[in-house]
Amino acid sequence: MKKWKLAYSVLFFGICLTPFVGMGLTKEEASTENRTLSAFPSLKTEGGLNINWLSEAGDYFQDHFAFRNELVTANALVNGKIFQVSTASGVIQGSGGWLYYKDSLDDYLGINQLSDRGLFNIAHTLSLMQKNLTARGKKFLFTVAPNKNSLYGEHMPYYDSLKVTEVNHLARLTPILEQEGVNYTDLKSLFDAQDEVLYHERDSHWNNKGAALAADAIMTDLVKIHDSYKDETYEIRTDHIGDLDKMLYPRALTPEDEVYYDKATTFAYVGEVESNFDPKITTVNPVKEGSLVMYRDSFGNTLLPFFADAYANAYFSRGVPYQLSDVDAQNADTVVVERAERFLPEMAKNPPVLEGSLTLLDKEEEATDADGAENVVMRRQGLFFQITGRIRPEYLDWDSRIYVRVNGQTVYEAFPRSEEGSDGAFTLYLSTDKLSGAGDRVEILTDRGEVLDKIYDHEITEEIKQ
Repeated sequence: MKKWKLAYSVLFFGICLTPFVGMGLTKEEASTENRTLSAFPSLKTEGGLNINWLSEAGDYFQDHFAFRNELVTANALVNGKIFQVSTASGVIQGSGGWLYYKDSLDDYLGINQLSDRGLFNIAHTLSLMQKNLTARGKKFLFTVAPNKNSLYGEHMPYYDSLKVTEVNHLARLTPILEQEGVNYTDLKSLFDAQDEVLYHERDSHWNNKGAALAADAIMTDLVKIHDSYKDETYEIRTDHIGDLDKMLYPRALTPEDEVYYDKATTFAYVGEVESNFDPKITTVNPVKEGSLVMYRDSFGNTLLPFFADAYANAYFSRGVPYQLSDVDAQNADTVVVERAERFLPEMAKNPPVLEGSLTLLDKEEEATDADGAENVVMRRQGLFFQITGRIRPEYLDWDSRIYVRVNGQTVYEAFPRSEEGSDGAFTLYLSTDKLSGAGDRVEILTDRGEVLDKIYDHEITEEIKQ
């Protein structure tokens, strides 16, 4: 009997210690989760002994123990197959094997929505970008890649019963884009009109056929000569591994069908490119014409080959905020901004780095308040001075424009933006030759109808050098 107890104890502690002991015997593998894993903590910090070492070491072990991916997969399979519940924080387990990205849930339910002012911040910023670029002879277009559950929500779990409204961010933003005159390709309506499913079941993105459809629509709206893939032949290979599948089942992946077109492309990458998700990618195509700058996210991975094959030179960037100096650096004649639907709230917070346009005011001014703007700060950022601040709510309508007069003379329109707790913030970039940085007079005006309210009038000095 004692031998059995001893054997049981040895087995029990052996199982418990295996993940720890195995860390020194097995090769560590990269996590498939969409997050940064904990690093091994240091015993000492700049302030002395690290009093949080034990808890940080626990976090490290939790992220790096041996056979972690296998155990994560086993747990996910039990919960997913039996209870239809996802164990990955970023993944929603749908019916019929469908997976959805959890970041799209608020949009799907119609909750935690931006205010009308927040949506205006997106649309009007895009209109200011477009105005600047078209004045320089460039084409501009904006498009939104729809969330998978916005198009194919029938496989979503019980969340459907919790929907507050069908009128989500994109539905509310679309008419404001039209009001602001933004050149916009409506991919949501385009995909809704298709009879076939063009997104992967276990990935958050469209398949190659969906990407071809989107690229064709965008370039058609740009009046850009390109090859349509509508009637191109293709083969289907069952070799696509979805991003959501890798997050949820790292050791039990299910390959999906993917479309591969027979037509050969003629573009080439410049320099080493690890994947189409690289932060910056440049392509050349000697048999085509035109130059493109595309600001994109992960949906642009599969768009890239179609655009690279249509332009002589193309530059693709995932950087945020958008650095519009790229347009001159690449000598581009076309700029496309593609953004996933789930990232629209981020657009309200991140205006592009672009010098403000000189504006002529044609309305009567009324001095309303000398301190109607808060936290007005001037910082040096590279070749620019950046002026930021926040307008008090009583001086803004949902679609008010914000102007900045510098040293009593020139007036510029600022980019409206959102920040924590306010949709009334603004950002203005001016080249360093337009300000001294040492006691510049700044007046801020808002347009709320028949007159302009002058709500701020102070001298400000450069605070931070970057």
